Amino acid sequence: MKTMKVSVVTPDGSVYESDVEMVIAKAQSGELGILPGHIAMVAPLQISAVRLKKGGKDEDLIAVSGGLLEVRPEQVTILAQAAELSTEIDIDRAIRAKERAEQRLHAQRQDEVDFRRAEMALQRAINRLSVTGRG
Repeated sequence: MKTMKVSVVTPDGSVYESDVEMVIAKAQSGELGILPGHIAMVAPLQISAVRLKKGGKDEDLIAVSGGLLEVRPEQVTILAQAAELSTEIDIDRAIRAKERAEQRLHAQRQDEVDFRRAEMALQRAINRLSVTGRG
């Protein structure tokens, strides 16, 4: 089957680089399925998992915390604020981050709590856990 080159890059450097058969990502406008030869486009990404299919049933999962998806006919580049391969996520750390965010959201009487920031932290933690199969 035909493949395309995929790169996932964060401000800290490259997270993933491989040839894949299909990229499935969640953009602000909805879920996208990208195959080799797809028309060129750029789309903002949601906090979500990016699924990279290769070798039929084999699939790599990457937790991304927003960013941009750039598609060219034979290459896909994801510029993410943060990204982690499912195999490299520290599950205990993600669980603690989720618990901290939930505590902040439940502390509604405290004026110093930034609820939008706590909601985003909770979404990132839930996404990381779901990519590992624990969410």
